[in-house]
Amino acid sequence: MLNRYTARIDQFLPFTTFVLFMVLSAHMLVPAPARGDDTTAPPVVPTISAGLQQFVDRGDLAGAVALVAQHGEFVHLGAVGYANVDSQRPMRLDTLFSIMSMTKPVAAVAALICCDEGKLALDEPLARWLPEFNSPPHNTITLRHVLTHTSGLFSDQRNTGTLAETVAGLAKQKLQFEPGSRWLYSPGLTVAGRAVEVASGMPFDEFVEERICQPLKMPDTEFRLSPDDGKRLATTYAYNSRDKVLSPARINFLGPMETRSPNPSGGLYSTATDLFRFYRMLLGHGELDGVRILKPETVDEMRRPQTGELKAGFVPGSAWGLGVGLVQQPAGITAMLSPGTFGHGGMLGTQAWADPEREAILILLIQRAGLPNSDASEYRLVFQQAAVAALDADK
Repeated sequence: MLNRYTARIDQFLPFTTFVLFMVLSAHMLVPAPARGDDTTAPPVVPTISAGLQQFVDRGDLAGAVALVAQHGEFVHLGAVGYANVDSQRPMRLDTLFSIMSMTKPVAAVAALICCDEGKLALDEPLARWLPEFNSPPHNTITLRHVLTHTSGLFSDQRNTGTLAETVAGLAKQKLQFEPGSRWLYSPGLTVAGRAVEVASGMPFDEFVEERICQPLKMPDTEFRLSPDDGKRLATTYAYNSRDKVLSPARINFLGPMETRSPNPSGGLYSTATDLFRFYRMLLGHGELDGVRILKPETVDEMRRPQTGELKAGFVPGSAWGLGVGLVQQPAGITAMLSPGTFGHGGMLGTQAWADPEREAILILLIQRAGLPNSDASEYRLVFQQAAVAALDADK
């Protein structure tokens, strides 16, 4: 697995040289950064767009929206390709994406808001709020366990009925290991979301809307799309390597829109600019534009490695915080990022990472099914190489 991954990176090393050359030659053409809340035309870094356009031209990616920001200002905000290939609907900056597991950091923030208010606690058994976990060994699972994927729970992370019914079903399953002893990607954030419902007395989706999306001015982040919003949704495609064509892919994970219950592990839709505001809040130690979502010390805990010596994450050098992946030792696809970079990817190739050392945010939104490892995709690699080269050229 690692050898195949390394080979894929080696395959794109020539593009690294191309990126560096283009950044140096085109850097003077890049417009001055715009503030994230500015209404002026956003800047575009030519090498970032060119790097993503090559995949569109190759025919294995329909399109992408990419955002790079530093010190709260856009360095790049651009779209390439199509949101729908058949209709030739172009990818736009306000195109909506199913962000899948990028929902998890939002769910973690919801749970941590409840912790800040004394309604939940990281290290008390979840059985205090969720009586279905009262039986051994489930009664030893804590909120910290479910936020760090060390609970021993396991499933395909789909909701089965309501959120309450889904979590009740999880509580009946045999644990994969003793809580805290291993890292295994899990439906832990689903359990955390249900704990938010019980502790707050609000449905999970309403809590996220009222306590996170509204105060952060994230109008396009939602669990259910209106008919009008649905027209802005990027189509999900899978690539047929035999026929070398893209075809629309059905994602069973989501379920029919009219019957869907909010899934804290992977149910949100969002846009690049909404996600930018969410990660600006986390880079700002819980505050954005004078609005405080979390206490600074809570964000520090969220961004602190929680998994110790356990092998965690999907790429080398990873650790796990509270609901977020962490770059602990940059290597391979994270080699260009700083230690302490935090964020999350999604099953369809979406990525959002915040680099505290550079005070930078890197967001890539695509809808590509069938990736062996979305966190190690060639799209992410090329995007990050071009983005970080552009950021560092400004030094």
